[in-house]
Amino acid sequence: MIVNITLPNNTSYDITINRLNEIYYDTKVVIVTNPTVSSFHLEYLKEKITAKEISVVTVPDGEQYKNMQTIDMILDHCFENRLDRKSLLVAFGGGVIGDMTGFAASIYQRGISFVQVPTTLLSQVDASVGGKTGINNKYGKNLIGAFHQPKEVLIDPFFLTTLPKREFGAGVAEIIKMAVTFNKDFFKWLEENDLTKEENIKIAIQKSVETKANVVIQDEKENGIRAALNYGHTFGHVIENETQYKTYLHGEAVGIGMVMANELAVKLGHISQEEALRVKNLLEKYNIPTSYKIEDVEEFYEHFFLDKKSLDNKIKFILPKKIGNCLITDEINKDDVIEVLKVFN
Repeated sequence: MIVNITLPNNTSYDITINRLNEIYYDTKVVIVTNPTVSSFHLEYLKEKITAKEISVVTVPDGEQYKNMQTIDMILDHCFENRLDRKSLLVAFGGGVIGDMTGFAASIYQRGISFVQVPTTLLSQVDASVGGKTGINNKYGKNLIGAFHQPKEVLIDPFFLTTLPKREFGAGVAEIIKMAVTFNKDFFKWLEENDLTKEENIKIAIQKSVETKANVVIQDEKENGIRAALNYGHTFGHVIENETQYKTYLHGEAVGIGMVMANELAVKLGHISQEEALRVKNLLEKYNIPTSYKIEDVEEFYEHFFLDKKSLDNKIKFILPKKIGNCLITDEINKDDVIEVLKVFN
């Protein structure tokens, strides 16, 4: 299964969903990974790649290490191994590895190519596609980064066989996100099918990648419709920041954020209570958390302004309009938002 992305600036690449075939690169290759992925799958990947020279840089595992110090580790390895502008980085891991590898590739010698080989469900269905790269800092998530499209994306469902249940659920949250915002038929299919079955998860990956690719083709730099993919993220990023990225996986925080966004959408009349409940039930089917206790409502609200989607002191919210459609707006009254946040207080 191959999905192609062709962007207006003549950038084109394939997303292949299949077992990895032999891959040949006529250049130096650096594989960027973490100890968890490395212990399970590094030899499998190295057996598939032939290159002029292959080296591996292993960085610490976890969202809390998605920072400039880790980028320096990757760049130091590139310089020490004398990579040139034709060299290639391979992101071998989940969304954190993909974001950091892509960012390192975007700034090494003003930009070299990189390939995504995503190993988590979340990165396979979302993070590896579309060219968003970046790191976190004390002010928030992904506030430093670049749009840097990969050379190709190689999605091998085999990697999911070693994925912990929580990581699987975190990926399912992103699948549900795409269905709620763009495809009501897909949402209904998700309600009726068990994603823990191999044949079903392959279909879900394909549908998610096709959805994401279609959106990125229309809006690479997130000036319009691509912002809809941040449904659940406006609230979720605040939750991640408040808990210092240690309590929830990214997809789990997004799941809670979707429930919060739905509460606001119900209040404003965009979706029914019944539809909001359907989304919550589907999240809970895969043990994705749907509740969070906000300690300080005003402080939580102020955190929204650190989100990179906020412009001119206005907060951009992505809300479902029924299931299968969405609204992107920065015109929501503070009192309405505060009232919703108090539900979680």
